[in-house]
Amino acid sequence: MTSRTTRNLLMTCTAIVALSAVQSRAQEPAAAEATVLETIVVKGKRVAVPAGGVADTPLASQTTAEEIEANQITSLEDLGRSLEPGVSFNRNTRSVNIRGLEQNRVVTTIDGIPIPYLQDGAREADGGADSFSFSSLSTIDIVRGADSSRAGSGALGGAVVLRTLEPEDLIGEGRDWGGVAKSTYDSEDRSFGGSAAVAKRIENTSVLFQGGYRRGHERDNQGEVGGYSTTRSEPNPADFDEYNLLFKLRQYTDSGHVFGFTGERFERNEDIDMRTSQSLTGNYRPGDLDGAEDLRRDRLSLDYRFDAVGDDAWVDRANAVFYWQNILRESGQQGYRTTSVIGDYARDNSFEERSIGFAGNAEKSFTTGDLSHQLTGGLNVSLSKASQYSAGEDTCDVAFSFSCNFLHTNQSDMPDVDGKTVGVFLEDKIGLRDGPFFLTPGLRYDWYDYDPKATDAYTNGANYTGLPAGQSEGQLSPKLRASYEPNPGVELYAQWAMGFRAPDVSELYLNYGAPGTYLTVGNPNLEPETSNGFEIGANLGDDDFGGHLGAFHNRYRNFIDSESRVDPTGTYPMGITEYFNRNKVRIYGVELSGHKRFNNGMRVYGALSLADGEDLDSGESIRSVPPLKVVLGTGYATETWGADLIFTAAKGVEDDADANTIDAAGYGIFDLTGWWEPEQTKGLTIRAGVYNIFDKTYYDAVNLPTLTTPQPDAFYSEPGRTFKISLTQRF
Repeated sequence: MTSRTTRNLLMTCTAIVALSAVQSRAQEPAAAEATVLETIVVKGKRVAVPAGGVADTPLASQTTAEEIEANQITSLEDLGRSLEPGVSFNRNTRSVNIRGLEQNRVVTTIDGIPIPYLQDGAREADGGADSFSFSSLSTIDIVRGADSSRAGSGALGGAVVLRTLEPEDLIGEGRDWGGVAKSTYDSEDRSFGGSAAVAKRIENTSVLFQGGYRRGHERDNQGEVGGYSTTRSEPNPADFDEYNLLFKLRQYTDSGHVFGFTGERFERNEDIDMRTSQSLTGNYRPGDLDGAEDLRRDRLSLDYRFDAVGDDAWVDRANAVFYWQNILRESGQQGYRTTSVIGDYARDNSFEERSIGFAGNAEKSFTTGDLSHQLTGGLNVSLSKASQYSAGEDTCDVAFSFSCNFLHTNQSDMPDVDGKTVGVFLEDKIGLRDGPFFLTPGLRYDWYDYDPKATDAYTNGANYTGLPAGQSEGQLSPKLRASYEPNPGVELYAQWAMGFRAPDVSELYLNYGAPGTYLTVGNPNLEPETSNGFEIGANLGDDDFGGHLGAFHNRYRNFIDSESRVDPTGTYPMGITEYFNRNKVRIYGVELSGHKRFNNGMRVYGALSLADGEDLDSGESIRSVPPLKVVLGTGYATETWGADLIFTAAKGVEDDADANTIDAAGYGIFDLTGWWEPEQTKGLTIRAGVYNIFDKTYYDAVNLPTLTTPQPDAFYSEPGRTFKISLTQRF
């Protein structure tokens, strides 16, 4: 089935679901209408995380489906801007940034299944962490800190823990079905989209179908200069299509066991007019070069959940998932070259990872003497295959020249790699039977094995010199947390934990270039990155009045980076770039958040994130660590309408004495949002927002280029004044 056919089917199903839901609701008796839930989740309440889950920690904060809707969050940028100031999304690397670390140093999971970050290393087919739709989510948990005790490899900056909608999220009390439909317009990228979800329960069986579609254009900025080449400050014109499908089947039992099946697909396709790479005197004349950026993720899983209904069960809670997942990232160009290898030119660079795996956790509480125990354990196993390939077309196929050495294609820049990973953890929250003090020791062991496989596409490459050796390592990640919890509204904690990250296959095995030009190469002798993380903090209060205070100090060893050097043999006259391990890196900072809700409908809230990073050997600042950021808001709400005014401010980027980087000034912007639930239309909510009200030109430090700035500074600016409006109908 083609993507176009799938999208048409999705839009048709969405319309049928919405129409049938309206008709069914109109036929229900008044008594049934009285039980309709007004929200998908209970307002302000933290949704319980799965037993032994990554987010089961005081270092996690949660965003519910209701908060996603209330803040009109449709992207990771929206999440960091409105609710999580310590979280950013780097559009250059297409990765989440937590506490200054990003790409493969932040773990992303969905329903317990890891979403790998694909790092191509040479041809910019990077990404994958954003291969999901916010319309399909029930909760987002952000876990901060260098702690691999539950998340495993990659949890050096933290983790993004996603959970998709379950049938019970939609089916209200006293009903056997429920649904929600939503449409949104965003002027930031002139996108329009819609989504619908419906769930039905028949005795002990529930089924859910959710789908969404969104179409838009390039993300706006404050640039005003059009045209072509390096003088252009407006964004390159682009068109994108994005859709997702989610299906769930759940079988409930009276003994607390829930068995299920899940199918999911996400796809985003973007076409770009690459005007910044076109000029009257360059390789590509105006109109002669187009780009494409595509991302697709598919998964099938068998799901299991258990909540004990009596005291004689072996465990209190458990969950498990057995899954198959495929994620594909593609980046390409197509055009006509008018100088140096004249003729048609095309590239389709892809990076794909296919995996099958198991993830499961269980929890049991018991007492021994005067001590209480909450014992939690888990197991993760996966088998994967990573493949990279560059398909292409140019006139080098028929006429070779020196320039063709720079245009090698129809090859793989690394071997296919078979991967195996195993992770197992155990921790015990120990406390006095009636006392408020708890001590939680924990230990995780991870093992990975990479086995490179020779393929014709790799061995026929211009730079092939032999198959590199595989790598196999094991790593222990201990943890110790102490907490004081005198009542549900007070939790003081201190934690030490270790983290680690196994090298990516591209960091180990990349081989890109050709003799007579340049070489970018992996290092099969890389050591895994490790970290020591220290945290102290407090979670205080409740939904009406409370907050969080945290301070952290993380040290990293064997930080993987790349450096360029001169080739003494002259084989690669333009130099060699190779991965290596940095010795010591340090990142430390503080995070604050608080909120107060008044009886008259007013509320105030705010959050602050401050971090600093440094290479302790060279003294260099880590530019991926964003500067101080503050979010302050105030709002007013009645039963039928409400509004919020939000102020976001960030400190400027420190001058690094490099003329090729942008040392952006600090900024402060205002956003205004509001909502209305008409009494005449049950279940309908209308939301609208105006963002960057005063049309200020500002820059997000995380999205600034770190090497060169070929375009004017305004090209990298954030959008000016924009607005967003959405309509949500619950059934």
